[in-house]
Amino acid sequence: MEELVKNVGAFLPIVLMFVIFYFLLIRPQQKQQKKRQEMLNNLQKGDRVVTIGGIHGVIKEIHDDIITLKVADNVSIKFSKGGIDHVKTDEE
Repeated sequence: MEELVKNVGAFLPIVLMFVIFYFLLIRPQQKQQKKRQEMLNNLQKGDRVVTIGGIHGVIKEIHDDIITLKVADNVSIKFSKGGIDHVKTDEE
């Protein structure tokens, strides 16, 4: 019995480290990914967005995973939906 307690005591720091990593790294990252996926799913025609590359534009069309952005008069660019960084709000 005493030997079992020593073995469990030896693994306790490893288990504690995993719990700390989960709450400090894994869980927040999962929340951030969920929030980003929700933002991408809610994109609509007419939304003002910024791409990961820093290009500002207005969504002209959405077809499955391809988004067409109007970046200037008579200038449209096609992007993968995952290339959108964020939707601009009225304050921006």
